[in-house]
Amino acid sequence: MKSRKNNSKKGKSSSFSKLSIFQPNKYKFKKSCPLSIKNAPKVDYKNIKLLKRFVSENGKILPSRITNVSQKKQRELSLSIKRARNLALI
Repeated sequence: MKSRKNNSKKGKSSSFSKLSIFQPNKYKFKKSCPLSIKNAPKVDYKNIKLLKRFVSENGKILPSRITNVSQKKQRELSLSIKRARNLALI
């Protein structure tokens, strides 16, 4: 009689099984907020040059994951941009 090979995946382990989405990323570094550092410009609706850096070409507010702005400063920034839009400064 011929012997059959066992095709079970029990003994085999792939590289994907070793990775987990819940493992901490060793190579990730934290970027600092450009508006929270020392000597950073104050977020204000009158500072149009600063506000234009955080607005896309279409006039939409860029998300904080792209601009690396902290959550607190992102709220201030969005409020200032909306005020500047309302006053037709942007």
